[in-house]
Amino acid sequence: MKPAPSRNPGKTVGPARPASTTSETKPARAPRAAKAGPAVSSAKPKAPRLPSLPTAASWEKEWERHWTSRGETDYELPAASRADHEFLTQVRTPAKERERLKRINQEFEQAFTRLYRTGPAVTVFGSARFKPNHRYYKLAREIGRELAQAGFATLTGGGPGIMEAANRGAQEAGGASLGLNIVLPHEQNANPYVDESIEFNYFFTRKVCLVKYSCAFIVMPGGLGTLDELFEAVTLVQCRKIGPFPVILVGADFWHGLREWSQAMIKDGVFTRDEIRFTHITDSPRDAVDLIVRAMPAEVKESRFKSRLGCSSAKD
Repeated sequence: MKPAPSRNPGKTVGPARPASTTSETKPARAPRAAKAGPAVSSAKPKAPRLPSLPTAASWEKEWERHWTSRGETDYELPAASRADHEFLTQVRTPAKERERLKRINQEFEQAFTRLYRTGPAVTVFGSARFKPNHRYYKLAREIGRELAQAGFATLTGGGPGIMEAANRGAQEAGGASLGLNIVLPHEQNANPYVDESIEFNYFFTRKVCLVKYSCAFIVMPGGLGTLDELFEAVTLVQCRKIGPFPVILVGADFWHGLREWSQAMIKDGVFTRDEIRFTHITDSPRDAVDLIVRAMPAEVKESRFKSRLGCSSAKD
């Protein structure tokens, strides 16, 4: 019998291929899904993970490294002045205590004498490290301008950064601009935008005066010193040692973590929401100053801030 003719003339037909034990057939591709827009998740973004806490041994090692590299602390005074350092490291005597008390009294006497005529003033707290091109510096400058236009004197720590910006805005708007400068071995010199600068060697005497002559506090973003000033003012108002005076935090993004922490503390029962209702967070310099004006006693508002209240955008 003749073999069947090949379906492909010209090609030699070889022996049949043995069947493979494994399938060489590629799986069929699934039909391509239509392109969709970016997925929108309703879940809240996860909070950034905190670094793990150091062990006691690693903490001690880091502590020793820090103080070894830093050397002897200058405390509050420049390195050339050793009076306070000696006070903290030497044996106390009645004579030395009287000398220190005399220096403290002299600082209070100087400040009280020069500040007692200050009209309604608002203290602006904030970091010394922000430069003029930073958005927080620009915000503080606008705050100083708003305070001056409302009729307030602007009181700051007298240094650079936020303090300089607030003093600058106040001075540019024709308002009173005062600085209470702390003498430090680094970082802080009196800024050029104060009408009057008062120098302090002690942080606590300076802080007393920043609080004593103010009827409100505006707290801009800052570091440990700013937090110290914020909590000092809030504690005094909460305990009714001063005020009631408003404490306005400017920079909602920056203070977001503090706001969450305060809610957690309320939940734990360490204070109540009513005890901190004198605080407020905003991003608007105008709203911050309007809130302060509205917190003034009725007779003061009528006599000094009537025009401001007439064109205010803040709600009653």
